[in-house]
Amino acid sequence: MTAWRVSRRPCRALGLLLLVLLSVLVLRRLDWHSLISPWLRQRRSGLHTKGQNFMLEDSTFWIFGGSVHYFRVPRAYWRDRLLKMKACGLNTLTTYVPWNLHEPQRGTFDFSENLDLEAFVRLAAEIGLWVILRPGPYICSEIDLGGLPSWLLQDSGMKLRTTYRGFTEAVDLYFDHLMSRVVPLQYKHGGPIIALQVENEYGSYNKDPAYMPYVKKALQDRGIVELLLTSDNKDDLSKGVVDGVLATINLQSQQDVQLLTPFLLSVQGVQPKMVMEYWTGWFDCWGGPHNILDSSEVLNTVSAIVDAGSSINLYMFHGGTNFGFMNGAMHFQEYKSDVTSYDYDAVLTEAGDYTAKYTKLREFFGSISGGTLPPPPAILPKTAYESLSPALYLSLWDALQYLEEPTNSEKPINMENLPVNNGNGQAFGYTLYETTIDSPGVLSGLVRDRGQVFVNTVFFGFLDYKRKKIIIPLIQGYTMLRILVENCGRVNYGDNIDDQRKGIIGNIYLNNSPLKNFRIYSLDMRKSFFQRFNSSAWNLVPEAPTFPAFFLGALPVDLPPLDTFMKLEGWEKGVVFINGQNLGRYWNIGPQKTLYLPGVWLDQGINQVIVFEEKMAGPVIQFTETPRLGRNQYLN
Repeated sequence: MTAWRVSRRPCRALGLLLLVLLSVLVLRRLDWHSLISPWLRQRRSGLHTKGQNFMLEDSTFWIFGGSVHYFRVPRAYWRDRLLKMKACGLNTLTTYVPWNLHEPQRGTFDFSENLDLEAFVRLAAEIGLWVILRPGPYICSEIDLGGLPSWLLQDSGMKLRTTYRGFTEAVDLYFDHLMSRVVPLQYKHGGPIIALQVENEYGSYNKDPAYMPYVKKALQDRGIVELLLTSDNKDDLSKGVVDGVLATINLQSQQDVQLLTPFLLSVQGVQPKMVMEYWTGWFDCWGGPHNILDSSEVLNTVSAIVDAGSSINLYMFHGGTNFGFMNGAMHFQEYKSDVTSYDYDAVLTEAGDYTAKYTKLREFFGSISGGTLPPPPAILPKTAYESLSPALYLSLWDALQYLEEPTNSEKPINMENLPVNNGNGQAFGYTLYETTIDSPGVLSGLVRDRGQVFVNTVFFGFLDYKRKKIIIPLIQGYTMLRILVENCGRVNYGDNIDDQRKGIIGNIYLNNSPLKNFRIYSLDMRKSFFQRFNSSAWNLVPEAPTFPAFFLGALPVDLPPLDTFMKLEGWEKGVVFINGQNLGRYWNIGPQKTLYLPGVWLDQGINQVIVFEEKMAGPVIQFTETPRLGRNQYLN
């Protein structure tokens, strides 16, 4: 009996250990493979360098990567996009991590639903892709403020992307949270992450020599043990290097490929060569063309990069969409905001369809992979739903009574410093400023980015970067001055990111005298914003609507929903919401003429469509199976 009891103790201990491990699995949300993989086979050295080669453990390794941003693709389509990447012959996924979306309020984090980074990384591993993570804190990515949260700008002395204490304290708290999620997903812990990038293109900014070493240490102090990389444009490469971190380069033209080896040799000697961003296309700005790059040129450049002995990452493999208000902007000679589509003329289209680039690159990577590629998944079907006419309407001026109480202030307050969102200010959307005036004259001031000026409810013009003054006429009786200001997108690249506060900046003047006593409404247009409009708030659409206004319609879907593209001919400028999802901005100046509507955001049955239109409503909202992204312009 004693011998039997002794022999049972190891079994009981093993059972207890398994129970503990299963409890950890549930609490930490780790998949079983990630938990036991380090026990199944030893992972010692991970991705590392040996002379001019990358090595994964003891084998030479080539990085054939592609960029897909989880936050620009509906979660239900992540698998489809990554399977298409695998079928193209790529072995590595790269993605940015947008701080501004993950920490919308200081100390409040969101890694749920479409922002579930861990699920995205684990899915890549399941499909058979390695992962290079680009966690920032600054990422550029044509996203608002380069992915930095707008609440940082509440500090009037803020110096972004430096070792300024107010910035590093915020980064430290963010990295504390983010890296606790990332560390278990590293290669040496059994996960797919083989490398991480230290910040992004810092050589083009280069304002603080202590900053990049700080970011490197911030990653390593929190348990990052994989290979670290930097990423810079060729002209800024030497200014972005960090000791102990592998430099990589960004480029597009075949001419630049000739400089690949000498540029990288000059900054780090004999090391593996890597093009972190080979730009397969380019982004678009409102009022410009749709930029494209010929598929044969893409193939020739990719082939030249590989022939030069370099690993490569295709930026973008699949661009996706700037849903909501996430788009960024450029401001060099003039301010230009980015369009909603992030199609990028990439290897896959905005809706995940194949292109000529995909066909040619699949053949190329298949020829050098030494094996048979998996078959490409079928493309997702599209449809053109019946046009709909909005039945109900609510002018902005009538909607104000349903909103949260406005902020009362002697002077205008910029978006970021408004006392809303638990003290974190307003990040995105529109802000309405109201005050009374008693005389005509010249109205002037700094408005960012685009301010529509009304007297009572009558529109008189715009204030923006080019138009800094407007004439206010004499109007009898009570006179309410209203300025509706839109944040069209904070600059995501350049030296002026510290100067990206939105709304009215400083005083607004009438005849050179500062106006006072403002009521300020925050119109962020999140889901909770529309929940304040009860059914009795809406009216039938009149023959002559008062603008700006909200228009409400219903889209019936009889069969299982499919992807489609919304076309707003006859409408001028605004934002579209489907079942509470913000599809993004439209504007008749183009180039983009349609908005991508993923079928997974539709219900079988009746779907709510809300359009916020600033100036002019069309008779119907149309749908089409094919996108219209504007007049093509070939990139030089």
